[in-house]
Amino acid sequence: MRKLIAGNWKMNGSLAALGELEPLAAAAVAHLAVDVMVAVPATLITPAAQRVPALAIGAQDVHANDSGAHTGCISAAMVKEAGARFTIVGHSERRGDQGETSQDVWAKAMAAHRQGLSVILCVGETEAERDAGRAARVVQAQIEKSVPDEAAGDWLTLAYEPRWAIGTGRTPTMDEIAEIHAIARAKLRMLIGGAADSVRLLYGGSVTAANIGDIVAVDNVDGALVGGASLTAAKFVPIIEATASTAMAVVDAVGLKPRTC
Repeated sequence: MRKLIAGNWKMNGSLAALGELEPLAAAAVAHLAVDVMVAVPATLITPAAQRVPALAIGAQDVHANDSGAHTGCISAAMVKEAGARFTIVGHSERRGDQGETSQDVWAKAMAAHRQGLSVILCVGETEAERDAGRAARVVQAQIEKSVPDEAAGDWLTLAYEPRWAIGTGRTPTMDEIAEIHAIARAKLRMLIGGAADSVRLLYGGSVTAANIGDIVAVDNVDGALVGGASLTAAKFVPIIEATASTAMAVVDAVGLKPRTC
């Protein structure tokens, strides 16, 4: 399965910052074993998509409804019209800061899919939940309630992002990442059967060029959702390059040709 590196600018960026995207597009073209996507603030979707048409630009959230009296909200149809190819839903910061439930996330994923957008759906436990030994149960429950029944790898990607690792510089051990990703894959198989094997599983949380090689070498890790390090090409391009290097090393080890689609 092709690796995917997705950036999330969160509430950062400006028109002046869009120059950071051009080296990312060049890196994506240079490293065909890796798909590259960047979710920018809604105000930047159109100028970003116009400036780097070769790069998949996405939204950071959408409303569950297609239209209506929802002041300040943006629908999936609107972000698609603006130039987005995908959206993130259920990010830990929205689950935590905005109180979004897994049912809310399910509805947003369905809304995005209706409009033909790809979806990165996020799940993950809090520090208190991990310390209480509930990480696996929390992630399983979020997957069960958030993932649509018709989910498939051609439009859905699942991102595991432990909330305690977001922006803290802390990351789980590789064994901890492997455990949750294996649990996530198994839960997806229970829900959607064989289609689960085509759904890419990303890790998110304090990803850097220094640790990405180890992370994407873990079983069932198909890439990463990158926050702060995606804001500048100087930090994000090395992550793409390291991912490509690891992916090609695996290809060489098993004697396969890299997939290009």
